[in-house]
Amino acid sequence: MDAALFDDERSGRPVDFDDRERSRIVAMVCSDPPEGSYRWTLDLIADEAEKRDLIDRSISHEQVRIILQEHDLKPWQEKMWCIGKMDSEYIERMEDILDVYQRPYDVTRPVVCVDEKPVALISDGRARLMPEGPGEILKKDYEYVRGGSANVFCAVEPKVGRYFNSVTERRTGCDFAEFLESLDAKYPNAKSITLIMDNLSTHKEKHLIECFGETEGRRLWSRFEPHFTPKHASWLNQAEIAIGMYSRQCLGDGRIGTIANLKIQTKAWNKKTNRKATKINWRFTKSKARKSLDYNPADYREKLI
Repeated sequence: MDAALFDDERSGRPVDFDDRERSRIVAMVCSDPPEGSYRWTLDLIADEAEKRDLIDRSISHEQVRIILQEHDLKPWQEKMWCIGKMDSEYIERMEDILDVYQRPYDVTRPVVCVDEKPVALISDGRARLMPEGPGEILKKDYEYVRGGSANVFCAVEPKVGRYFNSVTERRTGCDFAEFLESLDAKYPNAKSITLIMDNLSTHKEKHLIECFGETEGRRLWSRFEPHFTPKHASWLNQAEIAIGMYSRQCLGDGRIGTIANLKIQTKAWNKKTNRKATKINWRFTKSKARKSLDYNPADYREKLI
């Protein structure tokens, strides 16, 4: 009867923290975590808030979570974003590439993005155990065998969804020249091929001349209209998106083993992906760049001229 009529004693309203204490915790979370910790966690925030005397009483994980939520803080998340120095050269090259991406599709002047990906050749040390029935999963040993490395030239025509990945043992200037020769063969009816690529030392006309000779090297290079991304602006190259697709769908956990197997898997991926014709929908424009990167091209106009 007493249990039905009377409530048990309660702890009362949870201890709250005033604005000053909350601001101290927020400021701490917006700084680097202590030595030995890669990022802030709820445990670490609670411990450090008490250790640094930011509050005069203990704080629970839930109270920490609420404070972070109120200030839209997620210190356990991170993004990789690389923006170089915003000078006239950076803006000129960036807006040039964004202008190329805005061009209407022209079959006689295809836009092709090119990049390279190094691939470590590793294989299983012991055979994998395949699942034998429902509820079981594939098992693989943590040990692996190193077999050297290889290079994959990755190219994509994003507006059409054509992918050209080619495996080579090295990444020399002549390897790049031979890859461009194979790209040229893919577009026999094109007046020119617009290339988007970074300013790597091998991405030069001289390497085509060294590989094919003066006449043929210059003729082949004249088939291309090169546009180079600025330094620290690999995100402008849509080939990076294609490489991400290739890495997830073809390379997987990376245990390819041999260069022969890598070539087989890459050729099969090219064929399957080109059959699907998966296009890349690029939405980042010059107007969005000026807004998100907060610059006015008029400030750089004289330098650009």
